[in-house]
Amino acid sequence: MAKRLNSETTIGAVLQQIIQVNKLQPGMDQIDVREAWRQLMGNGVNTYTRNVVLKGSTLYVELGSSVLREELTHGKYKIVKMINEELGREVVKDVILR
Repeated sequence: MAKRLNSETTIGAVLQQIIQVNKLQPGMDQIDVREAWRQLMGNGVNTYTRNVVLKGSTLYVELGSSVLREELTHGKYKIVKMINEELGREVVKDVILR
């Protein structure tokens, strides 16, 4: 049986504890990174984005335009920095554009 929490614990703290106990953080990171990509890149890039997958600390992005892929390749460091700033912690260390 789980340890009983005192009555003054916030809902956010309880949810964070559930995530840690059940080892759900990688899945939560996956969702957070997809949402961050969608918000940061805007409609132009999202139109050509087919799939966004986080494996470990590497973000794999499948794009439908080779021209866009080439343009984004020049700003990979900036993409990593922007996503990590959006999430408030270092989740992504590298971006692979396909």
